[in-house]
Amino acid sequence: MNDSAPMPAGGIAPAVGVRPKLLFLVTEDWYFWSHRLPLARAARDAGFDVIVATRVQAHGERIRSEGLRLIPLGWRRRGDGLIGGVRAIAEIARLYRAERPDILHHVALKPVLFGALAARLAFPTGKWMPARVSAVMGLGGGLATRGALTRIERRLLGGTLRLAAGGGHVVVQNPEDGAALTRFGVHRMRIALIRGSGVDTDHFQPLPEPAGGPTMIAFVGRMLRSKGVLDAVAAVRKLRERGLAVELLLAGSPDDNRDSLSEAELSALDAEPGIAWLGRVEDVRTVWRRAAVAVLPTSYGEGVPLALLEAAACARPIIASDMPGCREIVRDGETGLLVPPHDVDAFAEAIAALAADPVRRRAMGENGRALVEREFAAPLIAEQMLALYRDLLRARADRR
Repeated sequence: MNDSAPMPAGGIAPAVGVRPKLLFLVTEDWYFWSHRLPLARAARDAGFDVIVATRVQAHGERIRSEGLRLIPLGWRRRGDGLIGGVRAIAEIARLYRAERPDILHHVALKPVLFGALAARLAFPTGKWMPARVSAVMGLGGGLATRGALTRIERRLLGGTLRLAAGGGHVVVQNPEDGAALTRFGVHRMRIALIRGSGVDTDHFQPLPEPAGGPTMIAFVGRMLRSKGVLDAVAAVRKLRERGLAVELLLAGSPDDNRDSLSEAELSALDAEPGIAWLGRVEDVRTVWRRAAVAVLPTSYGEGVPLALLEAAACARPIIASDMPGCREIVRDGETGLLVPPHDVDAFAEAIAALAADPVRRRAMGENGRALVEREFAAPLIAEQMLALYRDLLRARADRR
């Protein structure tokens, strides 16, 4: 597996006076805005013509205001069905033929699969075939030895990832995902390790701890059972029964899948003493001004959870499950505490330990901020990705 290399010197254009065309394929506009905007800005500033193809809902005008071309797609993140899937692949193939991008950046598993098939359909002879970056954000939970995927699903996923790697590189965010790809037959030289999506450390500045009152912990993210929302609730209930002054903030919206808590369920939790559901929060810094500790009880299928990176950038210690991705930002005992997934008792004890020790909390928060600045700041991640883009452009020019 290739670690990120230094940015090569020299220009990026495939020919003098020509701006290389970079096309992001992403399921939802909000995801592009939250996870890929810093990279798109860096590519734009480096001379790329940047196109974003995605389902457009609430962030279209903001994406256009960045000087990026936006092309709406009719697909959804989930629930297209077979006919809808075929229709989406055909739509994407038409887009690829019309635009003829130099680089395709497929973000997450559905775009990786649909985008790879669409590219083969659009360029059957290989002429004008773009280079591809296939970003898979989180495989460790599903591909573990006793993971959740069935044998058939594993074979299909393995074939998809090998297909994606055939035209470029697969980008992973943690070493466990890189190891999983090699087990599926993806050559290690096709795997690039680039940790996370990058954090805007100017926007997410260290915040002072909340003064006085109970110790607030916060979960930020989609309200999914698989992320351990109910484990966090159960742990806080246990601690409050013991008389500890601990409260939980839940910041995020229900999601459009069966794993999500419903709005009614979340409203019921919000009615409990010591638990507050905030709904979707536009500026997550408002959460970290209120909360002293960030929590993620369980994490499956995440490369490096962005919510944890943002919390660490705000100098908040983290309690998270000992899982791939979480281990990248939570250095146990240094930037936070790792606990076994689904172990509510261990999770509660970790909360109690930090709630009782403000000095330790502050030290972990400072360490987390330093780690983000050192390894996860948006310019560092963008620099690594731009280096990969340049390598792909050179290889594509050599082939042609």
